[in-house]
Amino acid sequence: MVFHNYSPRFPGGSVPRFDHPTETVFTWAAPSLKFGLGALAEIGEDLHELGVTNALIITDPGVAASDVPDRIAHAVKAAGLDVQIYDGVAVEPTDASIEEAVAFARSGPWDGYVAVGGGSAMDTAKAVNLLTSHDGSLMDFIAPPIGGGRAPDQPLKPLIAVPTTAGTGSEATTICVVDLLDLHLKAGISHPRLRPVLAVVDPLTTLSVPPEVTAASGMDVLTHAAESYTALSFDARPAFPNAKARAAFCGANPISDVWCEKAMELVGTHLRKAVMNGGDLSARYGMAYASAITGMGFGNAGTHIPHANAYPIAGAVENYQAAGYPEMPMVPHGQAVASTAMAAFRFTYPADPGRHLRAAELIGGRPVDPDEGAEALPRVLRELMHDIGMPNGISAFGYGEDHLDTLVSGALKQSRQLSVVPRPLTAEAAGRIFRESLRNW
Repeated sequence: MVFHNYSPRFPGGSVPRFDHPTETVFTWAAPSLKFGLGALAEIGEDLHELGVTNALIITDPGVAASDVPDRIAHAVKAAGLDVQIYDGVAVEPTDASIEEAVAFARSGPWDGYVAVGGGSAMDTAKAVNLLTSHDGSLMDFIAPPIGGGRAPDQPLKPLIAVPTTAGTGSEATTICVVDLLDLHLKAGISHPRLRPVLAVVDPLTTLSVPPEVTAASGMDVLTHAAESYTALSFDARPAFPNAKARAAFCGANPISDVWCEKAMELVGTHLRKAVMNGGDLSARYGMAYASAITGMGFGNAGTHIPHANAYPIAGAVENYQAAGYPEMPMVPHGQAVASTAMAAFRFTYPADPGRHLRAAELIGGRPVDPDEGAEALPRVLRELMHDIGMPNGISAFGYGEDHLDTLVSGALKQSRQLSVVPRPLTAEAAGRIFRESLRNW
């Protein structure tokens, strides 16, 4: 092909938008990533390079009881910066706990944040960064139809995210998830401005994570990758009217696919070992790597049915106590997303059988028989979940037939996830998925 020196001229100097009924453009973004053993020691230097002079470390009481936040504070002070630790983050953060964290952050001089912990700490830090940089309330920014869907329009302060579990991938994403107490429902905010500027992933921080938390966090990694890999393709979505309207969750795309395939392979190889022997540094390293790269995949492509289902499962729980977690009624996010994943992927299989079979191969570590069809991926998930001691379906959380309408209603409100479901999800279909998930084996 010969390219000519040709500069087209359009009326008024504008270039017309390519007219096509479906999307022809996808976006992909990620924070800078620092990964490796001992990476925590450099955070003071990293903050200095970002122009931060007074940092607030945001963490939860459990992580604060370890030496990780103190080690980070020491590194920050060694770089000549001021630093303070806030350890009031709630596990599975609520609108109330976030309001408390925001009130604290507004009282100080901090010009940068460091989130240390699991997804709870990182989601809280994102909300703190948003609401100390903008007026308005949390509900103004929550995605519709639950909240106002307001888009941030001001710069946020530098945020460094330091995960201490191999799970949420929140260190790489634009997403903040909140438990809305009065609504008994989880909902989210998603916008590129929420993404941390730097993710510092040190696998050494995960060595002391209990096996139950390791298992749940690992299943969160896996469902992120599998959902993004099987999501509606970006070029099958209706065209957005303009660039500003394009969703952060753009659908499956060639770049996210690479990260998601590798993450599924890593989880299939390392998760059982990390759960059975928390001191296995090779397994911890592999899971930390899987979590980081999955965030780069699903943070752009998006998640779908298992995550949409997880929000009402977690939001409506009454009495379930999760082993390895604080003593409170709570369904950990990784358990919630995994609980309906088998039925969800059985439902989405017809949209792209090849991708579902490929996911099963990557997770299972061996070829699958194409004749297994829609059961291949659920089978591989069932084997893994059984081996690592995951709860057996949503009945383990206290849900029964009489709760299905509430769960379906909550799931169908999750517009961010439903926008990339590869097959239309009706209330009837959602009900079948929840019913099949009462028990998984």
